[in-house]
Amino acid sequence: MNQSNKGETLIFLIWAQALIALLGSLFFSEIMGYVPCELCWYQRILMYPLVIIYGVAMIKKNMSMAYPGIILSGIGIFVSTYHYLIQKVPALHDTAGACGIIPCTTQYVNYLGFITIPFLAGVAFIVIFVLHVLLLKQIGGKK
Repeated sequence: MNQSNKGETLIFLIWAQALIALLGSLFFSEIMGYVPCELCWYQRILMYPLVIIYGVAMIKKNMSMAYPGIILSGIGIFVSTYHYLIQKVPALHDTAGACGIIPCTTQYVNYLGFITIPFLAGVAFIVIFVLHVLLLKQIGGKK
């Protein structure tokens, strides 16, 4: 596989991960009826544009158009991590006091005792960030 195809494959994988995360968040809110808290909305604000950013970069085959994606996913990692810590670390529960109508400590899902919605979002942001770093290495190695 040549470098161009590897780059296209990476950008497709990033786009697919962002799309899965978007559909997952819509599933939880629209089908399951879970009302997103304030930090969930921030994570959505960071995730949803990634579908468009990486989709356009993939269609136009212009990887440099995807640069904003690494910034959004990097910020998303921090927001998701903070949200997850608020949910799981009792000492931080008080920091979520003014989090809006739905407390940010609310755990609609808790699979295996540690997989919550912010955990899933964090994994998605990490996958996107790491794949984008690999993409940057691919683009850099091409020059």
